Amino acid sequence: MTTMHRFTAHDGTTLAYHETGDGPPLLCVPGGPGRASAYLGDLGGLHRHRTLLLLDNRGTGDSDTPADPASYRRDRLAADVDALRAHLGLDRVDLLGHSAGAGIAMAYAEQHPDRLASLVLLTPSLRAIGTAPTEADWADHVAAHAHQPWYPEAAAALKAWSDGDDTPVNRLAAAPLFYGRWDDRARAHAAAETTEASPEAQTGYTADGAFSPGHTRRALADLDIPVLVYAADADPVSPPHLVRGLADLIPGARYVEQPGGGHFPWLDDPAFLVDRLRDFPPRH
Repeated sequence: MTTMHRFTAHDGTTLAYHETGDGPPLLCVPGGPGRASAYLGDLGGLHRHRTLLLLDNRGTGDSDTPADPASYRRDRLAADVDALRAHLGLDRVDLLGHSAGAGIAMAYAEQHPDRLASLVLLTPSLRAIGTAPTEADWADHVAAHAHQPWYPEAAAALKAWSDGDDTPVNRLAAAPLFYGRWDDRARAHAAAETTEASPEAQTGYTADGAFSPGHTRRALADLDIPVLVYAADADPVSPPHLVRGLADLIPGARYVEQPGGGHFPWLDDPAFLVDRLRDFPPRH
């Protein structure tokens, strides 16, 4: 059973989070950027081991649209994470960020390292540390799927998208390239993006000033908490060789790589993901 709760952010914006599961609380920040937390589901069944607190970032899902669009910026969204922590009455929080949500989680680690108990960066966007897949990375990934029946349409749509034609039609046509398995569940997950995404939140996330890679790298290098960095070997957004580089920045970080997983690895092999996350951080 999932219940929705509301709280007030620092600027008076009313935000929502969805609570599901049992066990120690895990605050989860979705990506997109600008996609409602619904796409995270129950993270493949992780809710059987953790109480998932799924934040709808401002302007998405059940959260209100802010009066100031500048507050959509990646680094500023960390203030909403802290407002939820305070609302929950937690001195320190276990935090998970997926994709662009990992960028928000890294901003939180920069701004409030003393309020973090642990950090999971799940198939993280890497722009916060000044890294991104190269054209060669994308070409290798796309070529690996050349035998698939959906390949010609998906490859053409991805090229059009990368050339600036960012339409829902092209995004959906290219979607098979982002999943480890293009089955009925993946199709439904991809199709839901059009109703879960906020274009305003997506654009605002990357506004000028959102990224300071040098500062972020230094902050991550100073972390003294349990950190798990999670990659999937069929993920073109967060290629494992780049995600390993992120893990290498963080002293003592645990690195996990899921075989056959795409950018949403809980859909591809939920048991693998849950086995790695349910007991992290270790409880004594």
